[in-house]
Formats: sequence, structure tokens, C-alpha cells
Amino acid sequence: MRMPKFLYNYYERSLGRSLDLKSVPRHIGVMVDGNRRWARQFNAPTSQGHQAGADKILEFLGWCQDLGIKVVTLYMLSTDNMSRSPEELDELMGIIANTLDLLDADVDISVHAMGAPELLPDYLAQRLSSLTTRVPANERIHVNLAIGYGGRREIVDAVRELLHDADAAGRTMLEVADTLGVDDISKFLYTRGQPDPDLVIRTSGEQRLSGFLMWQSAYSEFYFCEALWPAFRRIDFLRALRDYAGRSRRFGS
Repeated sequence: MRMPKFLYNYYERSLGRSLDLKSVPRHIGVMVDGNRRWARQFNAPTSQGHQAGADKILEFLGWCQDLGIKVVTLYMLSTDNMSRSPEELDELMGIIANTLDLLDADVDISVHAMGAPELLPDYLAQRLSSLTTRVPANERIHVNLAIGYGGRREIVDAVRELLHDADAAGRTMLEVADTLGVDDISKFLYTRGQPDPDLVIRTSGEQRLSGFLMWQSAYSEFYFCEALWPAFRRIDFLRALRDYAGRSRRFGS
């Protein structure tokens, strides 16, 4: 049974007041999953689900800014998703491009692209490149957009760049192998220079990583939510943050 709106609003405010802002994650990764299933529930076209998901992204970033969350990584399109039908991909790419325009309109957001731009249409790759060069005067939140992204590919790209860098410095491959450490690879990841995600949220009830931030999430906390992404509410987000705040992070110890 659906909660009456006044009770929902009261519960949402109560959850918000109970949340200790000191316990809010610095960096949240979100797997925005369930757009197509949401559309099927309403016998709507797939594009409508993708559009609802894009609208939710903008709403979600507003919640994050309100709570002082500094970094958000959004898994919007994986390399595996590139095998979908050309018709769906064309519609989805257009929706993503429109979303980038809306992000560009928020002067307090900085954007970083993660993924393989060569897999994207030229207009979208160029739009991403242009957006990532913008530097806000008063950054409130940094957003990583994983578009055409694969976690295994990111690690391969990092190792490849590391080897090219070593070669340019005149180091032999044997020297690289003998001194190679975790931090050496981290320096070449798409998220280099950023904190690893404290919390990774996946919507739609699925409980797997699907290649998302495989290296960076080694010590992340995970929260799996049954809600499909377009139906993800602020109250669902606050519950995730409350759950995170109640955990004891051990970082492998």
C-alpha cells in the first residue's frame, strides 16, 4: 500500500534530520539501473524509460549537493550496452547529450568523462570533451560520467598508459615489473587524483558490479536497492546513507 503523501513527507524529513552530515560519504558511485524495466511496467517505449532515468540523474545530483557530497560517479552506459539495437542506442545517445547540456547549465558542477570516446558518436564525444574542460568558479560537486565504460578496459588502459610512460622515461619493462605497485596503476586510472568511492549504490535489485569501478571499489561499501532507477526517491537515498553511516569500515583489516 502506498504511503499517504503527508506521511511520506514526514518520514523523509525525519530521516533527513536523523542523518549525521559528518557521516556522509565523500564519493558515491551509482549504477543507474532499471530504466528499461521501468518503461515496461507502464507499457511505455524504452526511450521514455531512458528519459525518466536522465531526469532522475539531475534530481539526484541536487540531493547530493544539498547534503554536501563532493564526488559522484554515474554508470550511465557500459561497453556491454553498446551491443543494443541501433535504434535504442541512437535515442539513448540523444538523451545523454541533452542531459550534458543541462549539466552544463549548472555552473557549480564540474564533469569528468570516463570511458572510451571512440565508441560514441562524434557529436557526443565532442560534447563530453567540451564539458570536461569547463572549470567552475565555485565547484559544489564533481561528477564522473561513465559513458562507454568498462571496468576491465579501464584497468587495461591504465596499464597500457603506465607502460608508455615508463618507455618514455627510458625504463625497461624488467624495471617496471620489479617495482610495480598498486599506486603505480592507480595513478593512471580514469579517476586518478580522486578519492575512491566510499559507497556504491545499485538500483533495480540486481546485486553485482557489472564491471563498475572494479579497482576503485575494493574497500567500498555496497548498497543494493530494489527500486528501479527512475523510481528511486530521496527517501531511498536517505535510507542508503543511513545504512552506510551504521557500518564499521575496516578497509581489509
